[in-house]
Amino acid sequence: MPTMTRAHTLPDPATRADFYDGVLFKRAAAWGLDMILIALISALIVPFTAFIALFFFPFLMLVIGFAYRWWTLAGGSATWGMRLMGIEIREHDGLRLSGSTAFWHTLGYSLSVAIFPAQLVSVLVMMLNPRRQGLTDLVLGTAAINRPF
Repeated sequence: MPTMTRAHTLPDPATRADFYDGVLFKRAAAWGLDMILIALISALIVPFTAFIALFFFPFLMLVIGFAYRWWTLAGGSATWGMRLMGIEIREHDGLRLSGSTAFWHTLGYSLSVAIFPAQLVSVLVMMLNPRRQGLTDLVLGTAAINRPF
């Protein structure tokens, strides 16, 4: 199991590859789990809107997804899907996400989903980058790593 050896920096993928092993697959699986959870929460809200939310369900999922991601990332540096998969997103200094960085990370993710080519580029960048960083991660200096114990 990986353990953080140096505080105040992200682990170097050349010397601490264990922090990045399998992260790409784990991020994809966590995303799928999070999407299922967001869809379920959104579906539970629909009856409380007299079923009017069915007319704007994708927008409802976007709003619920934004709140869910921001809240979970700010509270533990990982969504519930990421926690199940054993990964966290860390800041450039190796520390957990602050509330403001969690907000910007969520906004960047939401924009990349809204602009589909950006999402494709982000996935491609994750596949080619040794830290498995997407576009938002590169801009913010964050990275998803295997959760240190």
